[in-house]
Amino acid sequence: MKRILICGLPGSGKTTLATKLVAILGNADHYNADEIREKFSDWDFSLEGRQRQMKRMQDYSRKSVAKGNYGVADFVCPTNALQEEFRADYIIFMDTIEESEYEDTNKIFEKPSEKGFGLTLVADEWWDEDKIDEWAKLIAVDVKDHEFQSKLPTAQMLGRFQPFHSDHKELFERELEKHGQVAVLVTDAPITEDSPLDVLDICRNLELELSEYAGKFRTYPVPNIINDEGN
Repeated sequence: MKRILICGLPGSGKTTLATKLVAILGNADHYNADEIREKFSDWDFSLEGRQRQMKRMQDYSRKSVAKGNYGVADFVCPTNALQEEFRADYIIFMDTIEESEYEDTNKIFEKPSEKGFGLTLVADEWWDEDKIDEWAKLIAVDVKDHEFQSKLPTAQMLGRFQPFHSDHKELFERELEKHGQVAVLVTDAPITEDSPLDVLDICRNLELELSEYAGKFRTYPVPNIINDEGN
């Protein structure tokens, strides 16, 4: 299981993303910084106060993992030292605003290093309801990918999926129920009028359509193999 850190300046959208991500993950607990500070009546934003806050968020997240859930910690976590000490398995950096209304936080905030990194969300990928939903779904699929066990019996679906439609999904759900997980193989066919989508765009669309089954499927681009009986 994983500890997920969603960090960024105040007002960058951390709680919005965390709320949607937890709903999609299902087996996840959300820890919001303001709620935790209120619980402990601790509004000290000195470096010492921020250290205590990090420890509390870390402790709650660890308890979630211990009981088999994902722990989603939604807080500023402003310095590289605090980010590294938190020891997240997956970091989401909300790089969506230039600065917050809190000058003291702006001055000390450091962008996360690559260690334990998941992804960065920037302004042009954010602040739109549809985009927020898309990113929450894609992140859930990425976060739960480790649950897919390639050595276990796995159903295989092969197709162009241009587009992925209700009949495809019905077949996917039948195979999932039968075998427990599904490998969705996407043919990397030439782009034509009938097949206008690039294979990576198709894989992304599949992850969005099947995000409720995160951890139980993987998408794989495969060559456009043909059966040439003459050779």
